Amino acid sequence: MYRKRRLLLNAATFVPGVSDIPVVKRMIASRNIGTGGTISARYCYSVWLRHLVLAARSNQNTAPQSIAELGPGDSLGIGVAALLSGAGRYLALDVVEHANSHTNETVFEELIELFAARTDIPDEQEFPGINPRLHDYRFPAQVLDARRLEASLEPGRLRRIRESLRDCRGEGSLIQYRAPWFSEQVIERDSIDLVYSQAVLEHVDDLSAVYRTMYAWLAPTGLMSHQVDLTSHGWAREWNGHWAHSDAMWKLIRGPDTWLINREPKSTHLRLLEESGFRLLSCDSYRQPNTLTNRSLAKRFRHLSEDDLTTSSFFFQAAKREAAR
Repeated sequence: MYRKRRLLLNAATFVPGVSDIPVVKRMIASRNIGTGGTISARYCYSVWLRHLVLAARSNQNTAPQSIAELGPGDSLGIGVAALLSGAGRYLALDVVEHANSHTNETVFEELIELFAARTDIPDEQEFPGINPRLHDYRFPAQVLDARRLEASLEPGRLRRIRESLRDCRGEGSLIQYRAPWFSEQVIERDSIDLVYSQAVLEHVDDLSAVYRTMYAWLAPTGLMSHQVDLTSHGWAREWNGHWAHSDAMWKLIRGPDTWLINREPKSTHLRLLEESGFRLLSCDSYRQPNTLTNRSLAKRFRHLSEDDLTTSSFFFQAAKREAAR
């Protein structure tokens, strides 16, 4: 029933003037508020430590000082986990402002307890939908040793992080929350040690521009680390059924929303990162069976390889090509 109502509403918005009706504007706006997931401190803790552990696997910097996150969602918890690991500056970039100060402070206090207790990384038993997967979910003491944690959890530092959460747009704050953002100029060139995202890049319309932008932001020895969810997000019966929808049907499903999925497969991401000047360091693909035939695919997706058609999500890390040799 929800899907039928959505399609009817979307169809109505193509009629001139309908989108300007106040009740319709409120209905459309409500669909872009709240993304889930990041209101859980344990989720944020698990996601951050997975990116950190796999940076170590890629022989990259595991003590980044300046970090940027694309699409933090309902809280800034993943970036706060990075600050509690020793990072000195966190920039949170979103298209729609989701996070709120109360949620941020609640997650922050719970994260302090998780780090202080050296809690093991919550695994797929607790969060079956989170990728990337790890071989070892024990607390990564080899990366976050006692000296580093003592410094990052020092009371004065915790106080400054807490103050930054309450004023995450103020000059000099450890946290800079910028929503909406639409320009490369929002961050200085060559200034970021790590840019990461979790299930966000599948929502970006202009992927080419975003990869070029991340290249501009990263320091010469910087790292980008991304988990990408390539499933239909419930917009088809099959996990990859979004590739069977024609462009006209997809336009109707999407309507005026700014935050659906772009339907790009893994191969598009790998091509764009290479074209943007990155070198792939690691790529972990997570697969599901393909039940679509070539004839059932929409015309624009009939070129997809079996690798694309069976990759439901993937995690990758990449560095600037000249620095990754």
